[in-house]
Amino acid sequence: MPVYQPDIECASRDYLNAVESARLVKMITTAYKRVPFYRKKIDEAGLLPSDIHSIDDIKKLPFTVKDDLRDNYPYGLIAVEPCELVRVHASSGTTGKQTVVGYTAKDIDIWAQCAARAISGAGGTNNDFIHISYGYGLFTGGLGLHYGAEKLGATAIPVSSGNTKRQVEILQDFGSDFLCCTPSYAMFIGETVRDMGIDPKTLKLRGGIFGAEPWTDNMRREIERLLDIQAYDIYGLSEITGPGVSYECECKNGLHICEDYFYPEVIDPDTGECLPDGEFGELVFTCIGKEALPLIRYRTRDICALNRQPCECGRTFVRMTKPHGRSDDMLIIRGVNVFPSQVEHVLLELNMDPNYLIIVNRINNLDVMEVRVEMNTAMFSDTVRDIENTEKRIAGALQSTLNINARVRLMEPGSLPRSEGKAKRVIDNREL
Repeated sequence: MPVYQPDIECASRDYLNAVESARLVKMITTAYKRVPFYRKKIDEAGLLPSDIHSIDDIKKLPFTVKDDLRDNYPYGLIAVEPCELVRVHASSGTTGKQTVVGYTAKDIDIWAQCAARAISGAGGTNNDFIHISYGYGLFTGGLGLHYGAEKLGATAIPVSSGNTKRQVEILQDFGSDFLCCTPSYAMFIGETVRDMGIDPKTLKLRGGIFGAEPWTDNMRREIERLLDIQAYDIYGLSEITGPGVSYECECKNGLHICEDYFYPEVIDPDTGECLPDGEFGELVFTCIGKEALPLIRYRTRDICALNRQPCECGRTFVRMTKPHGRSDDMLIIRGVNVFPSQVEHVLLELNMDPNYLIIVNRINNLDVMEVRVEMNTAMFSDTVRDIENTEKRIAGALQSTLNINARVRLMEPGSLPRSEGKAKRVIDNREL
């Protein structure tokens, strides 16, 4: 099985711990010196950077949450001078404010290394053509795999998303070996191949690297059947770096975490206590290798378990299970993070009553979101055309904030369910 960087991906646990310890100590000193937010947090914890001697001391440090990035929008957590930044990316925040991530040239190189590991882990080589159908732009998907392909020495085909028949033609004509996109889009591409009367065995394609949204093993098998490939999972968060934080190898027995740059923990989401390997809890990352955004104990809200036993492939990196859900109310729809609070924020901005219900379905293997909104009594007397125009106005505002299309339905006053406790805002009918 190919290994892109065997010296580190297959290193001994003692060597990995030594690397992680040295990088943690250096990162904490830098964050304390250059990021006022972290200086305050570390002071409040009664610590000094000199109290951190090894990776075992990480449990002493305070957590970082997504709201901390939003509250310090856009560059308050950046630890380098503006002239040292070579790129920024961003993802959606809980109230419409994006969480901004900065990268130095070294950070971009680290990201490319990690993405190259993912491609190699799936069996990719420098002789392969990598067809990238993740979106390019502020979203980290497209450029992450693009730079990873080039780092590996492979040929990147930067197709981006959309125009699916053209995607299929490029797969045919360019001789693509690997497809990189969301799993739901891979399904759609596979169905398009079928509907165009193309035998998938005639494609050169042999593998796919899919992520940015939850997917099941049943979905994996269907993608593999439709495209006649092997399908591999990739995990990442824009706040950490993007796709390539962890990746499946050809054994498909958990995702190898690039722990030399992103140190993982699993905690009890209620108490914050660290859990032993094998127990499910909330995944936490510390960015021990990054320069621009050295996040300390960032709570991902993803629920998984860790396994530090060496893999049959020879890699010794700790493995994580596929996330089994989340400890917050965030949805991932077509690769986009969506919070119910974002929907509420939009409704309030439009002077609508904040009684709403989000319904998510998977139709023809694509995620579809519907937002039902109660009208007030005055609106209920409006004409059908007025109601339709209001639905369009809300849908446009949601598209602007969420960057995805949502169907909006205005409902009669009092028609949505009420609760004496926490209101149920989401019905997710997908089988994740």
